[in-house]
Amino acid sequence: MKTFGLDEKVKILGEAAQYDLCGACGVTVPRKRNPQGGWIYPAVLPDGRTANLLKVLLSNHCIHNCYYCAHREGKAGGSSTRFVPEELARLFISLYQKGMVRGLFLSSAVDRNPFRTMEDMLKTTEILRRRYRFPGYIHLKILPESTPDYIETALHLATRVSINLEAPGPGYLKAIAPQKNFENIWRKFILLRDYSRRGLAPRAGFTTQLVVGGSDESDREIMQTISLLYQDFSMTRAYYSAFHPVPGTPLSEREPVSTWREHRLYQADFLLRRYGFQREELVFDGKGNLPVETDPKTLWASKHPELFPLEVNTASYSLLLRIPGIGPVCAKRITRARKETLLTTLESLQKIGVRTGHAAPFLLLAGKRIQKPEQLSLFGKRAEFAATG
Repeated sequence: MKTFGLDEKVKILGEAAQYDLCGACGVTVPRKRNPQGGWIYPAVLPDGRTANLLKVLLSNHCIHNCYYCAHREGKAGGSSTRFVPEELARLFISLYQKGMVRGLFLSSAVDRNPFRTMEDMLKTTEILRRRYRFPGYIHLKILPESTPDYIETALHLATRVSINLEAPGPGYLKAIAPQKNFENIWRKFILLRDYSRRGLAPRAGFTTQLVVGGSDESDREIMQTISLLYQDFSMTRAYYSAFHPVPGTPLSEREPVSTWREHRLYQADFLLRRYGFQREELVFDGKGNLPVETDPKTLWASKHPELFPLEVNTASYSLLLRIPGIGPVCAKRITRARKETLLTTLESLQKIGVRTGHAAPFLLLAGKRIQKPEQLSLFGKRAEFAATG
């Protein structure tokens, strides 16, 4: 392995970390480079605050041969490098003390030996917690081969942990990562659930990530697996990464997956996590995918004319969440506002933050239907749903 200086290591291993997601929501969050040459990513923390994270790999040298991965076995070549725990801990604390970062997202390729790699990730975290008394946010990736004692230590040290599932079922995972075992990874989720029931869980929960379209899985199959993790395992959230071919990998000739498919999955995920929808309520096309032309909530509403239009001034909070263009924040604002006054105009809803172009066909204001206003182009503002709809 070639010897690199600290600045070179941070550049190489920071850039390599871009494939692990920790704050995406269907819209790419810009990243910015810090003066030391490392990588800093703005991310929304579990408490809703936005903070800069040092997002980095411990190592980019991997013994796995995942067909979609830029860092699969042998790919790092002359840029193969790794941190030692003390080195990475010192780097992070230096950036933290300068006010450049508020937290750490630490992942790694499986370097030489998965147990040694996981041990070094845990050692880095332990140095930060015990030696430097760092009290802030640490998101720690758990490697698929991790044993129960490693996982238990991670739960004690990290604010949030994650295990990448990559695919919604055994056959799909084998097609893109033949050395990984779906059942073994699933047992890690069972272990997390068991620890949680015993009172041992990171305060910000656990997450997972899937590669979308690396195999031939459908959106319905993805949502079946993810909804199970939400309902039965109390998973905090999932991240979705649209497949894009990497030159030199076995899947380099496969067509890239539209980021709109990724975005629709995030929207459907929001419905499950925050809007009270059940998986069975999601509407899929004949191939089991979410139509890209219409967001999942509007599509569901259009299939239920018996429910709409809803009277905004009397509808319950849970029913307000069923109206396209109204999210949890706006629904709470509506319930507060209508205690003070009757809501009779679209302008009053716009001031609250309702996306009236989406909501108007599905609501009543003081018993009156609203003429549908001119809508924005479907592809005009991709990020709006994540905020309010």
